[in-house]
Amino acid sequence: MRRLPFWPVLLGAVLLCLGSILFAALIGERTLSVSAAWQELLRPSQSPIVWGVRLPRIIAAAFVGAALAVSGVGLQGLTGNSLADPYLVGVASGASVGVGLGVLLGIADTPGQPLLSLLALTCALLATLLVFALARSGRQLSLSGFLLAGIVVGAFLAAVVNLLLTLARQDQSRILQKLMGYLDDAGWQQLVVLAPVTLIGVVVLSLCGKGLDAMAFGEATARSVGVDVERFKLGVLALIALLTACAVAVSGVIGFVGLVVPHLARALLGPPHKPLIPVAALLGAALLVLADQLSRSALPGTLLPIGVITAILGAPFFAFLLRRQLAD
Repeated sequence: MRRLPFWPVLLGAVLLCLGSILFAALIGERTLSVSAAWQELLRPSQSPIVWGVRLPRIIAAAFVGAALAVSGVGLQGLTGNSLADPYLVGVASGASVGVGLGVLLGIADTPGQPLLSLLALTCALLATLLVFALARSGRQLSLSGFLLAGIVVGAFLAAVVNLLLTLARQDQSRILQKLMGYLDDAGWQQLVVLAPVTLIGVVVLSLCGKGLDAMAFGEATARSVGVDVERFKLGVLALIALLTACAVAVSGVIGFVGLVVPHLARALLGPPHKPLIPVAALLGAALLVLADQLSRSALPGTLLPIGVITAILGAPFFAFLLRRQLAD
């Protein structure tokens, strides 16, 4: 397949992202015209629909999508595995435990106090530290060991989540709603951590592009071109874990974004990571904004979890990738 030039693809991704945000801002229970939306944007204190409800959710969806997408690009490049997904590192299960504990303790996200998200983020980072501890041997970090440790820790924490669901009883629906992908609680306060971490993550991973290109050919090749492999692996995996943890803490578990979007970006630009990462971030943002909107409008009167939408879209794509990899 012929690869496209970087700048036209980047411009197209920017327009797609902005268009999806505009579309989501206009469409809802009360559909706004462009002029009405513009008037509300100019009056933040007098526009509870746009500034108070829609924009926080839309911006949160965009940053969550971008964080998951670039995490997927980084993990796939680092491991050389095109089926690697950022949720494999145990972060999502750790955040899920935090949500379950928060609901049992009666903690809720309120305007100005996103306590449940902070608890989910803390548990996600603790789970990541456990995965790192299991995967390290002396000063070396095994990539295959890291993924296996992530799967083991994730399975254990999934059992803990099931236990919390059993104990929750009347609050089971609230826990499940948060875990299946839900952005209605997203507010400006939750973006204080998510937005800067995502922006920094995109920039840093882009700067690590040459190292990721070298790692795709194996650790020996990366060492031969001057990459400090152990430090590089540790730094990139820590950044991927932080990005994923921040995303899951805000939105719950939204699958397949970190798997599908890197392949879409790679199909347009080819394998070099430096141009790939910003385009993947924009495509991930657009995809999740549109998925969030679809979750609200697919069944009138019913709010579908965003994770259901992304799974319906992503599972066939994953099956296609798996069959193609087995055929190779």
